[in-house]
Amino acid sequence: MHRRPPTPRSTILSTRPRTAAFALATAACTIGAVLFAAGPADAATRHVLPDSVPTWATAADDTGTVAASTDVEGEVYLPLKDQAGAEALATAVSTPGTSRYRKPLSPKAWIAAYAPTKSDVDQVTGFLRAQGLSITGVPASHEFVVFRGSASVVDSVLGTTRHAYRHAQQTLVAPSTAPSLPASIAGLVSGVSVDQGRLLTHPELVQQGETPASSTPTRSLRQQAAAPTGINATCSAYDGQHTATVPAAYGRTSVPTFACGYVPNQIRSAYGVDALGKQGVSGQGQTVAVIDAYASPSIIHDTDSYSAQHGEPALTSATFEQRIPAPSQFTDQALCQQPSGWQGEETLDVQSVHAVAPSGKILYVGGTNCGGGLDVAMSRILDQGLADLVSNSYGDVGENLPLASIRGQENLHIQAAGEGIGLYFSSGDNGDESASLGSAQPDFPASSPWVTSVGGTSLGVAKDGHKTYETGWGDLLDQIVTSPRGNVYTTPLPGGIVGGGAGGGRSTLFDQPAYQRGVVPAGLANGKRVSPDLAALADPYTGFSIGIRPITDDAKLTTGAFENETYGGTSLASPITAALSALVQQSTNTRLGFANPTLYATYRAAPASFSDVTPPASPIALAYTSATSGHDFLVTLDHDTSLTTATGYDDVTGLGAVSFRGLSAVARR
Repeated sequence: MHRRPPTPRSTILSTRPRTAAFALATAACTIGAVLFAAGPADAATRHVLPDSVPTWATAADDTGTVAASTDVEGEVYLPLKDQAGAEALATAVSTPGTSRYRKPLSPKAWIAAYAPTKSDVDQVTGFLRAQGLSITGVPASHEFVVFRGSASVVDSVLGTTRHAYRHAQQTLVAPSTAPSLPASIAGLVSGVSVDQGRLLTHPELVQQGETPASSTPTRSLRQQAAAPTGINATCSAYDGQHTATVPAAYGRTSVPTFACGYVPNQIRSAYGVDALGKQGVSGQGQTVAVIDAYASPSIIHDTDSYSAQHGEPALTSATFEQRIPAPSQFTDQALCQQPSGWQGEETLDVQSVHAVAPSGKILYVGGTNCGGGLDVAMSRILDQGLADLVSNSYGDVGENLPLASIRGQENLHIQAAGEGIGLYFSSGDNGDESASLGSAQPDFPASSPWVTSVGGTSLGVAKDGHKTYETGWGDLLDQIVTSPRGNVYTTPLPGGIVGGGAGGGRSTLFDQPAYQRGVVPAGLANGKRVSPDLAALADPYTGFSIGIRPITDDAKLTTGAFENETYGGTSLASPITAALSALVQQSTNTRLGFANPTLYATYRAAPASFSDVTPPASPIALAYTSATSGHDFLVTLDHDTSLTTATGYDDVTGLGAVSFRGLSAVARR
């Protein structure tokens, strides 16, 4: 049992100073009116902002300068007043055995003790406005400033030139040299983000018949034209309802078919909380916040229609609230995959939380885009203490952001922990991201040591509601076609079409947190943070049915007819975990806060409290027929890139599948 809190430290290894603020603090006092009237100072009076250029902005991938009129979003980060103290508080509040355990600060008290001062942020915003930039977001905690302007103005203010670079299958804009600021302003900030890498942040969801989204929208699995095979796999309402005859695979020719999409009562039954509602435990008094970009124009109507369809309670003012930007405030839609690209995400998040905790309150907070807008949404919750459980079903492509941006977001995670707010992040849908990045990386923010990373599983639910199997989410598909020899697979089993898999693995940035030591195998960690921490249902072929009126026009936000769709991805796993945590908090009258230190301490003391996810004794495969293309596939489960399930901790499911029993044991520590 590991109870002693670790010594506070910076969590990101770097040979460079963490911020420019300490060396330049004295210069901050010299600011005056002359600075605001003048243009950027000459090079002799400017200071470079470290760690503000993404590693992918290389000469080899440089495709040239961008138009001067290109609209640019940027974010300036201000350092905390006491970084070490904030980290020490977050650790103590979250670690069993400390005198501060589960005694968080209020948002007002945390801001007073650790946040940058209003004077500092006012000087930064005053300078930016004086140079012709628009301020679009400043949180009450003053930890960052979101601004916009043309590329020519931004380049002039920051003393750099923005170029276009090939990265992650797209062309993105980034500074070609390190940004700089006048010394008086540079001394107030820790870094700046003015690259479009933040706009690769995407929903972590996958539909049946699609490859997962990474830097580009999802793609349908529409292979070459093929003659009908006659398999015609019919979806199953529960595991084993239907089978299909397929070419010989793993010693058999008859396999179960894919799931139509589980519905609320099946999810509650599979996770062992179906009887709690009869005992008055269905989320009363709990609030789960959900953050995504933009906002679905039909979310209440859709969820009420879906609830009526399945005999569930409709949303009320007591169970749903949204704080969203006006459509006129939406920005960067093209790079952020449009409001329609996030509508399914919001719908999945809201309807899965409502399925697990139907009496709990859901607070939806939408960002103006998938970059700085998400930070503004997060700060809105943290600075006002609007919820103590927050589900975030989005992520970047690996950890390929400038360290200044990583640190700025990490400080929000530290604030949440100090305030006793648990942040749950989807671990990703592209396995180890090597296909997109050329090297294995976990997705950030899920890789942050201050959040709970939620991986994914494939789940079988029997007719009576119990689990028939639960294994790691990693789908490989093999198309079935006709030939003179009959139906055959196009490639050797298990196939070469990746249908998605849980993200995770060893961080390239973060040291191993104390709570993981002795639990995560040394061979996996090698001294670094490994994610995920827990896992829940994510496989779209054993996925969750939602009800939605899809957006048909992103400019007008018009919607079509109501329809059911089946979704998966760790976007499903994160809200399920947050909603289960809400039930645990209600039943135990305990605020879980940042759960990781207690999760791992509980595992050390009672590993049987967790539902270990191990490789299946024999391969599990499902027959799938695409409703759009008519093509047939065999889906083999538990094949997730270089990430693998194993006895004990693994980098697909973490400590194991989330359960009410396991989280209750955590709550009682």
